[in-house]
Amino acid sequence: MKLTKGLEQAICILAMLSTQDNYIPITSHVLNSRLKGTSHSYIRKIIRKLVVSGLATSIPGSNGGFILAKKPEKINLLEIVEALEGKIVTYPNSGMINQVFSDIGEPASNGEKTLVTTFEEADKQYTNFLKRQTLDQLIWSSIGKNEMPGIDWNKK
Repeated sequence: MKLTKGLEQAICILAMLSTQDNYIPITSHVLNSRLKGTSHSYIRKIIRKLVVSGLATSIPGSNGGFILAKKPEKINLLEIVEALEGKIVTYPNSGMINQVFSDIGEPASNGEKTLVTTFEEADKQYTNFLKRQTLDQLIWSSIGKNEMPGIDWNKK
């Protein structure tokens, strides 16, 4: 499973929303200008996924924009990954093992079950690890402080 660049862009957007001074909505214009090289329509798609998944809130109106839907310490990496990429499933079981080894019967079926179970366990460990990593921890680790900086991205 390869994660898309949209995930990195979503993390950047959420980090901006997390550090936004007084939780004033950040305008889509500001997000577009900060995410250079990314089309406006693609940024809108990312934000839409963040809003639909409950990670961001859209504020309508002339002073509108986007804010976090919940505190950064309540947002984990698994939620962000799943909002952008969907559920984590690394093994695309297409039934190939049973097809290739159909003439040997039960061992082929057992082999498929074993492989599926192995990847399901790996996915479970991966998702549990991502679940323990929160947005605030990422920001704190990046800036070297255990407090959220207050920045007004609309004025930067």
